[in-house]
Amino acid sequence: MRDYPSVIITEKAEKSARAGHPWVYLEEIVERRGIPENGEIVDVLSKKGRYLGSGFYNDISKIGVRLISRNTNDKFDPAFWERRIRYAVDYRRVVMGEDFSCCRLIFGEADGFPGLTVDYFDGVLVAEVLCLGIDKRKELIFNTLIEYLSQFAKVDALYERSDSPIRKLEGLECRCGFFYGSGSGSVDIVENGIKYSVDYLSGQKTGFFLDQKYNRLAIRRLAKGRRVLDCFTHTGAFALNAAAAGASRVVAVDISESALEVAKSNAALNSLSDRVDFVCADVFDWLTNLERSGKCDFDLIILDPPAFTKSRATVKDAVRGYKEINLKAMKLLRRGSFLATCSCSHFMTDTLFCHMLRDAAEDAGVSLREIERRRQSPDHPILWNVPETEYLKFFIFQIV
Repeated sequence: MRDYPSVIITEKAEKSARAGHPWVYLEEIVERRGIPENGEIVDVLSKKGRYLGSGFYNDISKIGVRLISRNTNDKFDPAFWERRIRYAVDYRRVVMGEDFSCCRLIFGEADGFPGLTVDYFDGVLVAEVLCLGIDKRKELIFNTLIEYLSQFAKVDALYERSDSPIRKLEGLECRCGFFYGSGSGSVDIVENGIKYSVDYLSGQKTGFFLDQKYNRLAIRRLAKGRRVLDCFTHTGAFALNAAAAGASRVVAVDISESALEVAKSNAALNSLSDRVDFVCADVFDWLTNLERSGKCDFDLIILDPPAFTKSRATVKDAVRGYKEINLKAMKLLRRGSFLATCSCSHFMTDTLFCHMLRDAAEDAGVSLREIERRRQSPDHPILWNVPETEYLKFFIFQIV
């Protein structure tokens, strides 16, 4: 056994670790051997002394250890991190192909980098760090990523966008700023042939939601000649894909004035301003008023709401919220029309979401003919032994 401090964990935690889950909760640690330092490596052992893995220790966080390896030969030196970065980047080069210029390069635990997100926007890397252990090594990780990526793609800047309140749970202060290079704070990208201006300084998350890339393509296949309503449009991605596909009418609704300003700019970038009407309103209220008016002529409605729940404690409220908007949409659509609906919350499981949709359809007096059942794009890989990596559920139905 290597010379690292170690922790002994409960039998329940051992079962989880042996199944491949990378988290050991602080309450599952029953004994500490040596003096573990927050953010440093510890070995994780069963009560019988069996080696289960090694990871970052942190007694400030609810997650006491974030496992990064199950190999006793790993040394966690620069070569270890270079290898991890190479695996992550090369995977995207394969699965994203021509779409590599705008994709997620590192997706936290799914790539062996707990709490680390790195998105690549055509030369600009935007990173978020939510784990103390990664934060202590970010200079090495960032420099290694820049060096490796530069071999086959341009790297003009790396901006750290670590401003989530979650950092406080790890004992970290928020931090934003350029780690490498410089920039104006926005970068133009092209996705599915649509141009977008990404505000990586103040936009949501890293500035643009890349996980719906291919779901937007699925909408394009349906949108031609249709009257499309894009709810929770944010910066207009689904709406612009529908307009570019030849929709006869597109209305995009969002409650955020600032998001709609970006959406309007994106429409102008693509010469689509005259093809999309943007409405600043609460989607729930807007759909209610549309139903009361009795004048709905949309034959494709897209529901892409923000996560209604970020914890198990609020799942029931989230189910009610999802059902309300889906029920309203189902009532508004004529038979033969189409509904695209999704949830980006891990806690709103596939089972819960499907059950909610069945209940909404029953209450609306309609049947759902499934056309497609989709997930996040493959640059956000799903590890089957880590349920938290599977979060996006996306369905396309015909109302019958």
